[in-house]
Amino acid sequence: MDAYVARQPILDRRKRIYAYELLFHDGVGSYMPEIDGDMATGKVLANSVINIGMDEICGGKKSFINFTGNLLLKRVPMLMPKETVVVEILEDVEPNVELVQACREMSEKGVSLALDDFVFTPKFLPLIELVDFIKFDFRLSTIEEIRSYIKQLPEPRPRLLAEKIETKEEFEIALELGFGLFQGYFFCKPEVVKGRDIETSHLAHFKIMAALNSDNLDFAELEEMVSHDVGISYKLLRYINSPFFATASKISTIKQALVYLGSNELKRFMSLMAITQLAKGKPHELICMACIRGKFCELLGEASKREVKVTELFTVGMFSLLDAILDQPMSKIIDKIPLSQNLATALVAKKGLLAAFLILVIAYERGRWLVVSKIAEKLAIPEAEIPPLYLKACKWSNLVASG
Repeated sequence: MDAYVARQPILDRRKRIYAYELLFHDGVGSYMPEIDGDMATGKVLANSVINIGMDEICGGKKSFINFTGNLLLKRVPMLMPKETVVVEILEDVEPNVELVQACREMSEKGVSLALDDFVFTPKFLPLIELVDFIKFDFRLSTIEEIRSYIKQLPEPRPRLLAEKIETKEEFEIALELGFGLFQGYFFCKPEVVKGRDIETSHLAHFKIMAALNSDNLDFAELEEMVSHDVGISYKLLRYINSPFFATASKISTIKQALVYLGSNELKRFMSLMAITQLAKGKPHELICMACIRGKFCELLGEASKREVKVTELFTVGMFSLLDAILDQPMSKIIDKIPLSQNLATALVAKKGLLAAFLILVIAYERGRWLVVSKIAEKLAIPEAEIPPLYLKACKWSNLVASG
């Protein structure tokens, strides 16, 4: 059975992507919490490096991968590309003489090492001197415990990575403690500040989206709306003439572009345009995640035996992070933009068929495999098809959200 690999972002102090941790499971349907660590890592390596390609999962960024003590003793990490892979030493590894020597040899060969879920004890000092990163779990230890552990670290200290950061307040505390890298979904949540309003210029994107979602699409009306917005017109023509479409001849008019793309591709384009414009000043990973969610929702809809509009699924996924982008409650945002009732209900109340696909997508990206399995069954989606669809969504996001 193919392994299920999802990526979890690791951001720097400026909330830019530094790396991804690869989350693994040996098939959703065969969920086993006690899965052998060697087998898990082996499947990650086979799927991410051999079968898939690391760049397609992580878009050229570094990849953090867990390694058991047994695999470290066998020097397996030395088979990995040392420029892009960071070897995570699991918290239950015993730092005996043999293991420390193995890590020393790998470090001397340029392999990057990290201690996972770190809790300070003197026996880890030989490893601390070798590793490049130390990861502290903000759910496993209290703030005071973490502060105490950091004080006991010898200088020069490895880079500090804060795990499971879920709020802006936790991010700020981690910054004060000296952390430079952050893992968690704090950047996907609205900040408790006065929300930014949707500018008039941005409303044009949503009006076009509403026209595209209409059952009676009027291309003449759509052409007029797009033509009246210079920014949208320019980006549409640049998009249609990009190598992605490889048209036989250059397309120079809005009408030609609209006809060539068709309503489905236009919905994707306008969703991406709206998200990109609204997300200025926000972490770029928000755009990447929105793209993955949109494409993943759409692809799951195509794989499902349930009757559902895949274009609506794309929109649900793309717009699922609007509250984090605009720092407003989703209900307030949806009141201002013209979307169908189905879309509004899915985004605000998280109810209905469309919402079920979105919940599955979020569960997958966070490695909640049991939830994925249960919802996939309800949506009549063959589980074996889910991992390659996630990969396809990642590749699409890398292509359209790069920048």
